[in-house]
Amino acid sequence: QVQLVESGGGLVQPGGSLRLSCAASGFSLEYFAIAWFRQAPGKEREVVSCINSSDDSTYYADSAQGRFTISRNNAKNTVYLQMNSLKPEDTAVYYCATDMTRDMSIATLFFGNLEVWGQGTLVTVSS
Repeated sequence: QVQLVESGGGLVQPGGSLRLSCAASGFSLEYFAIAWFRQAPGKEREVVSCINSSDDSTYYADSAQGRFTISRNNAKNTVYLQMNSLKPEDTAVYYCATDMTRDMSIATLFFGNLEVWGQGTLVTVSS
């Protein structure tokens, strides 16, 4: 069974850091692009970041650029999202997903129906 499981969310103070994990089972994520999304209460889901598999190229939303880093550990079959300098507006449920292709186009990232989603992990940034 193809599955993604997120972990690492929690409560953190503004300016703090968290590292989210997206662990895959049933497939080797080293061969697939993995994206992170988030959805804040009362808001639509938005793209955060993506890492492709052919060359580990990455994409970051403007809100994540310079503060978040996406990476993969193929030996652990896991993709990470390191989040630094967190702000209250980063509060959301964070999801990882894949369309089961090697490289995800921007069009797919923003408008596609990704095939596999995790259950999400809640990040709360508050003092």
